[in-house]
Amino acid sequence: MVFEIKLTGTVICTGGNRGIGLGISKVAASAGANVAIFYRSHPDAEKNAAEIAKEYGVKVKAYQCDVSDAALVKKTIKQAEEDLGQITGLAANAGVSVVKPATELTPEDFHKIFDVNVLGVFNTAQAVAQHWIETGFKKGSIVVTSSMSSEIYNQSGPTQPLTQIFYNSSKGAVTNMVKGLAAEWAEHGIRVNALEPGFCNTEQTSVMDAKIREYQASSVPMKRFSEPMEQAYPAIFLLSEQASYITGTQLRPDGGFTVY
Repeated sequence: MVFEIKLTGTVICTGGNRGIGLGISKVAASAGANVAIFYRSHPDAEKNAAEIAKEYGVKVKAYQCDVSDAALVKKTIKQAEEDLGQITGLAANAGVSVVKPATELTPEDFHKIFDVNVLGVFNTAQAVAQHWIETGFKKGSIVVTSSMSSEIYNQSGPTQPLTQIFYNSSKGAVTNMVKGLAAEWAEHGIRVNALEPGFCNTEQTSVMDAKIREYQASSVPMKRFSEPMEQAYPAIFLLSEQASYITGTQLRPDGGFTVY
């Protein structure tokens, strides 16, 4: 027998139109799933969805949805299932960051980050889980994109912290949330896990200062940033039936950065 990861039904990917999320959308489609891309405002979301559908021969549709709006999330999930079929998985990937010194952060910065990175994850996970429980679907899998920054603090130089207090604390919150949700929903056949990416080449990191990127890459044992697909493949494994006995845990593709 050949080992092969296959997905069925529809996978929702929030923030699935760029970066790691786009990688997850592509790999989910390549594994046979229809894909519902939830995005907030990216101009290329619908184009990316159409290209993925054409390349992999599955149904892919982009839905504009602010994940911090719980009512809209529930409405959009219902619509996605009507359009694409049984929802079988959720990649809660949408995330934002604000980089500035802690003394300059504002309540608005806090809400910008936590409303998406924490509340948005909860809203989507809750809505999907409620739907599965109500309909009796017993093989649902949720993967939350957290970060290796949930437990460590990144540096911009040898003695300089990368000033993103709210981002890091939001990722610590969602990693802990994963454990709680996994414990509560295991009886319903719902698995919940965290993907904790290390440094990755995305739109966000592409605009970083080149010296910071070089320092960070040199500090990784593998001496480079990952590519989005290198984060997507582990996420799809966690969504798949091959990970049927894995819940409440973290998978950290970080090139060995946190081994020390």
